[in-house]
Amino acid sequence: MSSKIYDLHSHTTASDGELAPATLVQAAKDAGVTVLAVTDHDTTAGIREAKAEGELVGVNVMAGVEISSRWSNQDIHIVGLNVDTEAPALVALLQQQEAFRVERAVGMGEKLSKLGFPEIYDLAVSNANGHVPGRPHFAKAMVDQGHCKDMDKVFSKFLGNGKKAFVKTEWVSVAGAVSVIKESGGVAVLAHPGKYKLTRMKLSRLVAAFSEAGGEGIEVSTGTQNKEQSQTAAALAKEFGLYCSTGSDYHGPTGRWVSLGKFPPLPSDCKPIWELFA
Repeated sequence: MSSKIYDLHSHTTASDGELAPATLVQAAKDAGVTVLAVTDHDTTAGIREAKAEGELVGVNVMAGVEISSRWSNQDIHIVGLNVDTEAPALVALLQQQEAFRVERAVGMGEKLSKLGFPEIYDLAVSNANGHVPGRPHFAKAMVDQGHCKDMDKVFSKFLGNGKKAFVKTEWVSVAGAVSVIKESGGVAVLAHPGKYKLTRMKLSRLVAAFSEAGGEGIEVSTGTQNKEQSQTAAALAKEFGLYCSTGSDYHGPTGRWVSLGKFPPLPSDCKPIWELFA
């Protein structure tokens, strides 16, 4: 059993996290995390600052990214671990993803304006601190303006898949995301499978497609899955011969139920993803 504490899924202000990269790394240090993967949505902009802070405080910071992809009319997130942030294929893909994110943000702003919330787009841009605003930035603006009691309510009513202000985005395919991660020297991991609200049969089809594309890992123990979802992920990992990953999916201190480095240990029959980095 490794004495290290691996948190291989976290976010900074480079995407929709609340903490600057250096602050996130310090928080990870305080939480006892020894290996932290910074995996912002469709960007590696926070990696350099995070790595520099990691060297100062003694946290091994792994370069990562969480790529938005599409599969069977569903948004699926693929985490890339230990990627080369300068790899041409990754740089090109993330430029394309950023363009999609800009289009999506404008579209969400237009839909919310038509629904009677014309101020939300500008507030979301402000919340993003110079980066492309994502759905959490819009949700925070809606809560701050008193339109919804919390961010979950914003997603369930306006921004969730198929809701009033949702904007469908034709992200890269799952296979395309996996291919770019591997071409960039990284390891592809299917993020939080329990969050996709898929039937067991459809989730199995997703994992099969991910595995066939060259994906190597699946998140089993996370800060955002319940025990049953984690057991399902572990069973799928065994069925498809995948490595198992752990990660809080930490976005910041306002996410009261998610803490850096805090999630159940991997089941004993899981192959830990960090064996690939030894």
